[in-house]
Amino acid sequence: MACTRCMKVQPPGRNCQRCAAPLHAREPNSLQRVWAWLAAGILLYIPANTYPMLRTSTLGSTSDSTIVGGVIELVHYGSYGVAFIVFFASIVIPVLKFVAIAYLALSLKRGVETTTHQRLILFEVVEFIGRWSMIDVFVVAILSALVQLDFVASVNPGPAAACFALSVAFTMLSAQSFDPRLIWDVAKKERT
Repeated sequence: MACTRCMKVQPPGRNCQRCAAPLHAREPNSLQRVWAWLAAGILLYIPANTYPMLRTSTLGSTSDSTIVGGVIELVHYGSYGVAFIVFFASIVIPVLKFVAIAYLALSLKRGVETTTHQRLILFEVVEFIGRWSMIDVFVVAILSALVQLDFVASVNPGPAAACFALSVAFTMLSAQSFDPRLIWDVAKKERT
């Protein structure tokens, strides 16, 4: 059995021989934690798309921009590549992550027609994409730090930036709460 804290492989027991962490053959209540983190991420994704992501002040006038509004504005100015990247990173990827995590969790309980290999690949893709999900928050932070010219121009994060960051963090926690060993348990049941 492998310790989830220090990764030492050892015979089954109550505690790890190296770090004294409790040992479990499967993470207890992992699917409940997956659903809880996923629900929190989805709930915060709604205000992340309805509230302004950026507040831009130029010569005394202030304008707010949501994610979708920013994409539309970029298309209007002819920046199709940047608009596509923002749309893909801010809208498509988070929604696909929500769907993929929910599908993985449901496929373990409901017996959905999916092979073990497909489930594992889907899990690995969700884990990999999680690293790149904070790109919008980084862009807002960099713009806020670089464009501060007092009265002439300034860019500040809006309330959606915090909601989006928390939504991404919660979906990452949801994916990390998922115990991939459950995929093998389901595969074993399906074979018998």
